[in-house]
Amino acid sequence: MAYDHSSAPKYDEGKGSTVNDDAVQVDITNPSPNLTETDCEKHGASRESNPLPDLKRKLKSRHLQMIAIGGTIGTGLFISSGTAIAAAGPVGALIAYLFMGSIVFSVMLSLGEMATYIPIPGAFTSYATRFIDPSLGFAMGWIYWFSWAITFALELTATGLIIQFWDTSLNIAIFIAIFWVLITSLNFLPVSFYGELEFWFASIKVITVIGFMIFAICIDAGVGDKGYLGFRYWVNPGPFSAYEGVHPDSTAKFVGWYSVLIQAAFSYQGTELVGIAAGETENPRKTVPSAIRKTFFRILFFFVLTIFFIGLLVPSDNPDLLKDGNDANSSPFVIAARLAGVKVLPHIINGVLLTVVLSAANSNVYSGSRILIGLAQEGFAPRIFKKTTKKGVPYWSVMFTAAFGLLGFMNVSNQGSTVFNWLLNISSVAGLITWASLNGCHIAFMRALKSRDISRDLLPYKAMWQPWYAWYGLFFNVLITITQGFTAWITEFSVTDFFIAYLSLILFVVLYLGHKIIFRPAFVRPHEADLDTGRTALENEMWETTTPSKWYMKIYEAILG
Repeated sequence: MAYDHSSAPKYDEGKGSTVNDDAVQVDITNPSPNLTETDCEKHGASRESNPLPDLKRKLKSRHLQMIAIGGTIGTGLFISSGTAIAAAGPVGALIAYLFMGSIVFSVMLSLGEMATYIPIPGAFTSYATRFIDPSLGFAMGWIYWFSWAITFALELTATGLIIQFWDTSLNIAIFIAIFWVLITSLNFLPVSFYGELEFWFASIKVITVIGFMIFAICIDAGVGDKGYLGFRYWVNPGPFSAYEGVHPDSTAKFVGWYSVLIQAAFSYQGTELVGIAAGETENPRKTVPSAIRKTFFRILFFFVLTIFFIGLLVPSDNPDLLKDGNDANSSPFVIAARLAGVKVLPHIINGVLLTVVLSAANSNVYSGSRILIGLAQEGFAPRIFKKTTKKGVPYWSVMFTAAFGLLGFMNVSNQGSTVFNWLLNISSVAGLITWASLNGCHIAFMRALKSRDISRDLLPYKAMWQPWYAWYGLFFNVLITITQGFTAWITEFSVTDFFIAYLSLILFVVLYLGHKIIFRPAFVRPHEADLDTGRTALENEMWETTTPSKWYMKIYEAILG
């Protein structure tokens, strides 16, 4: 039986539901007509006999968009952005964040088409397994899960350091324990509570960033102690910074820019949380595309403008930009305020940093537990991790992911801190590997659609510039992943720096080859790809949506979605 284009799902914008034309007869007993029975057994294509986890779709559009914003705007913006200015200069850092933003946008567009067509829990793992290779799904899923789990321990440690800003006599271990219990308990509540909590956490971040921008405009115009600044620091010390130990000067500036490009990639990580939360979102075929379109540009807006304003207020050769730490003293926001003679801001920023870190820790456990569900769904983790409460909370996945937060206690001792830093480096490149895999999954997804003669025009969400934009993202994500440890060779080769930089990539390759050698799964050919599991169930669900009638609600929806 040839695949009938008219049987593809049609999205009704007015009703906010997915409907099928009653006049079309679809053979639902064989949703993948080009597959043989052997193909189904071999690749798991059309795996409706393996029910999806019973998660509840309780996240609303405003939750989804703020989860993405909150997952991205964190310590990378509030603290690490200062080192970007120091390494590349104000213009170099600005270009790096813009360029990296274009790469991340390619990932989001790739994810958007897949997540709206098949919005299921643990989607990242499932897409790689369905469209490319089960071994890729296994390796990507586990290293991505580990990155969330180990980062949870890092965020717990950061809470103690932030509170020590006010009282250095306090023991970090006390706050690791307190906030571990708090965050773990919150993740046992229904997902709607998580969404509401992240909505308000993210709102605090957004208000803080906007407040800083207004503050920066005033200081740059001459309100501060130094008078009118304008673009003074773009002239002296200059728009670009040279990487220390590299010659000639032009090469040193390029190396400085490239090092910030890698840092910008780490700062943008978390944008893909939209894809994780899609499996628990109401009416995903409407809310997910909206979140991807609106949220990404808001994130780009916040990052790029923040870097721009920091470059106006703080000279790139200011030694405070290179200070180590996780409290307000390391924040370029605070450095800018001190240079302007404003003394109260450090305490305000430190309070905001505490909410930033708690929000990140909350997202770590949520995301890690959902990725673990996806691994269990594909048979890559014990089936017990698929179990949920009546409210749809995957309690075993939450407990297992949260348990890794206890590794934060290793930072209390010097010996344990060294081991912990090595573990943390395993997770550092996981985001880039995931992005590259998502671009690759989208390319394979389009080939699968073509093999069934399904036009992309029939998809619930059709992204721009595809497939070329996916290839663009894949190329640069792979390039950055491979070259992100280049500083180990810049001056004198360091074996330690080399392994720290590439430990995560080595682990990914070991996981991939280990699974491939032991289980010997074949690569998935386009006509064998599973485009149906999870999609057919979604099409039977209906959602009611309303259009705001009040003027203030229209403004609210325009701003927050």
